[in-house]
Amino acid sequence: MIQFYPQIKDLHVLCVFASVLLLVIRGVLVLAGRPRFALAAPLRYLSYSIDTTLLTAALMLLAILPGAVFANHWLTVKLVLLVLYVLAGSRALRGERSAWSRAGYLTLALACIGLMVSIARAHHPLGVLRNWLAG
Repeated sequence: MIQFYPQIKDLHVLCVFASVLLLVIRGVLVLAGRPRFALAAPLRYLSYSIDTTLLTAALMLLAILPGAVFANHWLTVKLVLLVLYVLAGSRALRGERSAWSRAGYLTLALACIGLMVSIARAHHPLGVLRNWLAG
């Protein structure tokens, strides 16, 4: 299965971008006072499809990677941030009444995804923060 690693990784990265783009679109719709459009079935189902593909690709990559990749804990940090991202995104779309709270949760969700991307690129639990905290 290692021969398919580049294609699976590319699919995973494409799904990350699609998922974040869809969250931003839906978040902007909610903040613009159009939650009915943001929470409509077609956008929800598209989100479910993208996220399912993203998770499937992630699990396939996990199955391909050697066991030693878990030694530095960067995947564990990404999983914790993933849970925070999902919770913040959910609150941004339908959990809060005030626009400020929704905007704050949307910002938190986007910060989580940004840190997750930097962790994935650096293969280090702190990602981009490693450089900031070290120097």
